[in-house]
This record gives sequence, C-alpha cells and structure tokens, in this order.
Amino acid sequence: MPFNDLLFLAQTIHRQNFDQNRVQLSRLLSIKTGGCPEDCGYCSQSAHHQSGLKASKLIEIERVVAEARKARDAGATRYCMGAAWRGPKERDMDAVLAMIEGVKALGMETCMTLGMLDLDQAQRLKQAGLDYYNHNIDTSESYYGEVVSTRTFADRLETLANVREAGIKVCCGGIVGMGEEKADRIDMLVTLSNLPEPPESVPINMLIPIPGTPLATAEPIDAIAFVRLVALARVLMPKSDVRLSAGRTAMSDELQALCFFAGANSIFLGDTLLTAENPEVDEDSALFSRLGIKPMDRETR
Repeated sequence: MPFNDLLFLAQTIHRQNFDQNRVQLSRLLSIKTGGCPEDCGYCSQSAHHQSGLKASKLIEIERVVAEARKARDAGATRYCMGAAWRGPKERDMDAVLAMIEGVKALGMETCMTLGMLDLDQAQRLKQAGLDYYNHNIDTSESYYGEVVSTRTFADRLETLANVREAGIKVCCGGIVGMGEEKADRIDMLVTLSNLPEPPESVPINMLIPIPGTPLATAEPIDAIAFVRLVALARVLMPKSDVRLSAGRTAMSDELQALCFFAGANSIFLGDTLLTAENPEVDEDSALFSRLGIKPMDRETR
C-alpha cells in the first residue's frame, strides 16, 4: 500500500481499540546478566561472543523490589525482569517466584523473560502472580537458523504454548535489521497474528549492533520500512500493545512520532534495556509533551 494509506488504516484501527494519545510504560531490569549458553547472533550476553560483557549472578530479591518501586513511582505500570538463561534452573526458581510476588505487591503488572519454559515452570510462575512472559520468535521461521543455532523456532513456539496454557499473557515480537528480507519481517508478524491467540504485547526491536557479536556490522533497516512494520503489526493484531523496544536511541523524535501514529502504544522507560542503551526518562517526557501523549496509568490499563 502507499505509505499514507497504510498509516491511515493503522491509525483508524488503533483508534477503534485504544486511546490514541496514551502510551503504556514498562521498565526492564536484568536480574542475571551474561554467560548465556545460547548463540543468538544479536546478543551481547551470549557466552559464544566476545562482547566484553562479564557474567553476573542472580541479583537479590530486595534490590529487584526496590528498583520496581522506583519504576512505579516514575510512571511505569509493568515491570519486566530478564535473565540470561537457556531456561531457569530449579535452584533459581524460589528467588524468581519471590521477585514476582514482591513486584506484584507494589500494584504493578509483572513480566519475565527467562528463556525456555516447560509447562510446570510456567504454572508455578502463574501461581506466583506473573502477568506476562516475554519470549520473542526473533524473525521468520525460514531466516531463524541464520540468527540462532542452539535452539529451534519450534522450541520458541513450544514455550509460548506452555505460557499460554498456564494462563499467562504472552509478550512476543522480534528484531529487525539482522540482514533479513522484507518477506521475513512480514512472515514474523503473520506467525504471531496466527497463533491460537495473538500476543497481548508485541515488542518490535530495531537491532542495536553490538561489537563482538556476529551481527555487529549488520546494515540498519530503513526508517520508512520500520514504520511500515509497526503499522502492519497494528493492522494484524488490533488489540495488542505494540511496543517500540530496543533501538530507540537511534531513532529521531520524528521517527518515533510516526511509529506512534502507526499504532505503537508502548515503550520501555529507563536508560538501559538489559545491557543496551535506551533514551533517558526526561527525553521521553519531553517528546510526550511535544506530541500531546500521556502515559497510561493503572486505571486506564
């Protein structure tokens, strides 16, 4: 479609399902950084890559709750916790469950990304109060093997199925700018929209090329193509939150404004996303003020 027609369609659908001038704010904290056995080509936390990132242990429960409290007071309604694991080990589950309970007690939505889950693990996370589980499919099934070799596309879908069966909401999207074709980006969104139930939250990440990773020299995605992708996500998944995730530091204010018009209605607050840079909170506040956008509060959620 012509660009203007696509944006008009996406904005029309967006207004039918959301307040067009409100954006959901989440905060992301790395609760265990580095040393991951997976070989995802974009990730600084993989033990396979020479990114210079040192592995850390799981952080203390009290620190997670304290950081979540600060995020809530800054306007975030959802707190996301990520660990660089292939999947959680039994020795870590009690601490993870306590983190969920602590953040939930603050009145926030809870989200975790811990790698692959079996059904029992997903059910335990649900019982602790987990609202969302993030597990991205990254790209199309046909291009997936060019990015990751240590687990399959089917493994990703199995975890999503376990999360859904446990009654947890799904947060699932992908990364663009990894050398994929336009058709791969479309296929990724078509896969998500054709799950038995589309993800409630769809993060669209623009690759941040990190030195020492296989994708450090990947060619950036064209800005107009990125806005088209956001619009397509809104058209295919009308009721899902579409989140501008990694890569916002490389986006101009004008590009972000176009993405909001195309149907994006969620961002991460804070200067860090796991290990990558993110715009400062005051930068986002200034942009929101210029655009007349207000954060969603717990009542409007």
